Amino acid sequence: MSDYNDIEKEFGVNLFNKRGITLVKGHNARVWDQDGKEYIDCTTGHGVANIGHAHPEVAKAVAEQAAQLITCSGSFSNDKRAALMQKLIDLSPASLRKVFLCNSGTEAVEAALKFARVSSAKSEFVCAMRGFHGRTMGALSATFNPKYKKPFEPLVPGFRFVPYNNPEKLRAAVTDNTAAILLEVVQGEGGVHPGTVEYFEAVKQICTENNILLIIDEVQTGFGRTGKLFACEHFDLQPDLLCLAKSIAGGIPMGAVLCSDKINVSPGQHGSTFGGNPLACAAALATIEILTSENLPQEAEKKGRYFREKFTAAMPGRVRELRQIGLMIGIELKEKVQPYIAALQERGVLAMPAGATVLRLLPPLTISYRELDEVLSALLDVLN
Repeated sequence: MSDYNDIEKEFGVNLFNKRGITLVKGHNARVWDQDGKEYIDCTTGHGVANIGHAHPEVAKAVAEQAAQLITCSGSFSNDKRAALMQKLIDLSPASLRKVFLCNSGTEAVEAALKFARVSSAKSEFVCAMRGFHGRTMGALSATFNPKYKKPFEPLVPGFRFVPYNNPEKLRAAVTDNTAAILLEVVQGEGGVHPGTVEYFEAVKQICTENNILLIIDEVQTGFGRTGKLFACEHFDLQPDLLCLAKSIAGGIPMGAVLCSDKINVSPGQHGSTFGGNPLACAAALATIEILTSENLPQEAEKKGRYFREKFTAAMPGRVRELRQIGLMIGIELKEKVQPYIAALQERGVLAMPAGATVLRLLPPLTISYRELDEVLSALLDVLN
């Protein structure tokens, strides 16, 4: 049997810390490696597989569309693209009226930054400490952690960073040249930190008073992860730009920016060769149908509450704090988290970090209660 791990190590650009296993199959919340070992997947491709792995309805939609039409540039209209655009606007906050389709989260953020600058005729952005928005040059400039940024400087100018959940610091950072405020509703990579009601009420007020656009990054939180279809629903946010990706198309690469009427762009100012291709649109339509027809946001809320109750009832002493909203779970330890992630993998549970001391769990919203119990049992054994 080939050692695919060694092959990737030899031929792949060295950008990923490999976990030492080769995954070859998935079904719902479970994946299998090349040796046949089974795992409960609480990484889901960094929050991609909200409806589980290899969902048969998505596989069917992709196969049927692949036999019909795979690619179609934005210069031509397309039935699947049109249907997806309409569906996204029907389901999103009322402020959002238009859609730009792309291929990833960082591309969605990159487009939102460009749209904000050209629509406002202003050039500066206020972002949050601990915020993560992507790795392309614009999205990286909006990302806080210096370890991601330092090797690539100089980056795009005009980005200010203030503490999250601190309205006073946010207000003080705004200038006459502020085009937009860019925030996550829950900071994922930054340690699973949810915003507060008071904070987002202040954010809305600051944007209105200063004629500033609001960009909300829901690349990780969108499509049911937090117990609502979009996390901004928890705070009645009406963003001007909503960035989506990860779980939008059931695992097929796709991103989107949803725009309010304040966004004014012209043909040729931005584009994407593969954005909105019929294959990805068919997968997204199938994914959204599964999310809504099976009430998966509500399932995430119920299962997240179940996890919280079970875990806090037996909270291990090395846990500093549990932060959880829906099935977006961060367990902050009093020590480095990596040894416990490795120990969980040995126990058949795949988890990931969100910083040096936070263990992050992003299971499929379709995970069963029995599987949640298996995850809880492994977690408590490892952390104790």
